[in-house]
Amino acid sequence: MKPSHIEHIGIAVNSLAESIPYYENVLGLKCYAVEEVADQKVKTAFFMVGQTKIELLESTDPEGPIGKFLANKGPGVHHLAFAMDDVDKALQQAEEKGVRLIDKQPRKGAEGLRIGFLHPKSTHGVLTEFCGK
Repeated sequence: MKPSHIEHIGIAVNSLAESIPYYENVLGLKCYAVEEVADQKVKTAFFMVGQTKIELLESTDPEGPIGKFLANKGPGVHHLAFAMDDVDKALQQAEEKGVRLIDKQPRKGAEGLRIGFLHPKSTHGVLTEFCGK
């Protein structure tokens, strides 16, 4: 299990409409996609920085994971996502090494990727996501 690159950095925001202009007007990036992931109760916006994406996450439900994150911690970095060739195998290997999983099996994420999260209590405080096709 070895990531090929950082797939994206997830950033929780209160409002995509208010946050997107910062990334476009100040940083000069272009938002290339906005997508709602209903089962995760989130709306996302994506930007490319070299090979890495920035994913802005706006909650569509205060009881969803991003809604709860924003209520507890406020806006900011939410997770770090690594590109993996085989998400199933990467999750299995992490669990075999004693890492607590949020997702034992990959699920559908934004941009059609298969995703699985590792619990931050097992990853030194960083919510970690594995992504792949």
